[in-house]
Amino acid sequence: MSILNTYMQKEQQLKQLQEELDKLKNDDRLKAELEFKDKLEELMREFDKSAADVIKLLDPKPATAKAASTTSTGRAKRKLKIYKNPNTGEIVETRGGNQKTLKAWKEEYGSETVEGWLLRTKD
Repeated sequence: MSILNTYMQKEQQLKQLQEELDKLKNDDRLKAELEFKDKLEELMREFDKSAADVIKLLDPKPATAKAASTTSTGRAKRKLKIYKNPNTGEIVETRGGNQKTLKAWKEEYGSETVEGWLLRTKD
C-alpha cells in the first residue's frame, strides 16, 4: 500500500473517530457520569481521602480478605475431630480419615466402634 493510501485511510479513521467523540460529548449519560466524577473527586479532596479509601469504605467484602474457613484451594477446611481410645486412653486429633493411628483402631475395633469414641469436633 502506498503512503498516500495509508494517509487517506488514517484521515478517514480520524474523521470517523471525531464524529463518534462528538456524539459522546452530547450524550446526557456521559455528562451525568462526568458530573458525578467531578463531585466525587471534590468530596474526596475535601475529606482528604484517596480512591482506595473510598473503595475500602464502600466494598462490603474486600478482595484481599479470604474466608478463614477455606484453604488455598478454595475448599472448606475440614473440622477437627478428637477421638479417645477408652482402652488405652490415647487421644487422636485429625481433620481427615487417613490418620495412621485412627486407621489402625478402625481395623482392630471396627469403624462403628471407633466413631463412637469421638469426643468432640472443632472448626
